[in-house]
Amino acid sequence: MDDALAFSAVVLALSGQLVQEIHANVSQQGFEDLRPAHGFAFARISMGGATTADLAEHLGVTKQAAAQLVEELVRKGYVERHPHPHDARARLLGLTEAGRAATRAADQAARAAVAPWREGLGEARFSQLVADLTRLAPPGPIRPAW
Repeated sequence: MDDALAFSAVVLALSGQLVQEIHANVSQQGFEDLRPAHGFAFARISMGGATTADLAEHLGVTKQAAAQLVEELVRKGYVERHPHPHDARARLLGLTEAGRAATRAADQAARAAVAPWREGLGEARFSQLVADLTRLAPPGPIRPAW
């Protein structure tokens, strides 16, 4: 296999493993009703100022799909809607305490998931890997692989 194909396979495998490990850890921390896609939504909502349309753009889905996701997260108690100060038709989205707790659980899970990589490579090589991949990563949101 040439280097380009090997690189693609390794990055895809690591990405899939990372998402699955984070999801499994978050579920074990009591958030069994969440899916990996919810974490990507939480990331945008936690930045503040998000509407359903902003979330749709962030996730790369239609406004209708984003509205369904928001409705599900509101029903489950992770997200709440607030009046928009400049647009009476729009609602700002915010995380509830449960949503913030799930986000903290995901942050902790992400650290735990990469800990073996950090240990295996050593601190200096791991930091260099993060720097190199950061230079290669596209700008913009991290989206789920639908």
